Amino acid sequence: MHIEVNGCTGKMGVSVAEAAASRGLHLVPVSFSSRERLDKTVQIGDTSIEIYGPSAREDVLSSVVDEFPDVVVVDYTAPDSVNSNAELYCKLGVPFVMGTTGGDRQLLYKSVQDSNNYALISPQMGKQVVAFLATMEIMAEQFPGAFSGYRLEVLESHQAGKLDISGTAKAVIACFKKLGVSYDMDRIVKIRDPEQQLEMVGVPEEHIEGHAFHLYHLTSPDDSVSFEFQHNVCGRSIYAEGSVDAAIFLYRKVQSEDPKRIYDMFDVLREGNMR
Repeated sequence: MHIEVNGCTGKMGVSVAEAAASRGLHLVPVSFSSRERLDKTVQIGDTSIEIYGPSAREDVLSSVVDEFPDVVVVDYTAPDSVNSNAELYCKLGVPFVMGTTGGDRQLLYKSVQDSNNYALISPQMGKQVVAFLATMEIMAEQFPGAFSGYRLEVLESHQAGKLDISGTAKAVIACFKKLGVSYDMDRIVKIRDPEQQLEMVGVPEEHIEGHAFHLYHLTSPDDSVSFEFQHNVCGRSIYAEGSVDAAIFLYRKVQSEDPKRIYDMFDVLREGNMR
């Protein structure tokens, strides 16, 4: 299979491309950026990837599809490019993994459904974190209202370059709401300042530019009971490897002409090891 990683001007895109190359996948030598006026080439292993701006997307991707009809795209661009990129992938019938968070998610799903394209969409690509999310969803489904009346405090810390609120935090909070907790998303403590991350959150200095620390603290109405759920990720390898697994999974579904067209990382986990 061939894989095109869009967003190779960013660290996440580069990490995915490196992981794909190390797994023996064939990298398409082009990538989109969300920024124009780029004259840049990124070297990933033996492949020189030429970066194109948004205005060249359709012409370039059309050429890629002609040359590599089995291509799967992995998108790690920017939140404001999510919907326009997805519409292009759907227009050209290119299967894609949307790793970029943000954008209009309802419109994203609608674009895929209307086009009957193949896509894997997930706010979280780290398989072990997804397994935690699945556990939370099972608990919320089987024990609704179990934490009724409890107060919830949420803190999430990511590198300064992450502009939007964590999609993972939103998903976990949605589970807590089903468990009976009342919570307003505006109350999420969003840490992006490096000094606060070092001193208040405890992020190792070498991972200030690439981390995801999440803390969910629940307290009973009378303050006599508390629960904490925490998951801390340093670096990007967990997401890069998960994204490559997602691309391989999606490729297999396309080749088998699976009638289901939209997947998430829960589907990847159920499938087992992609190696």
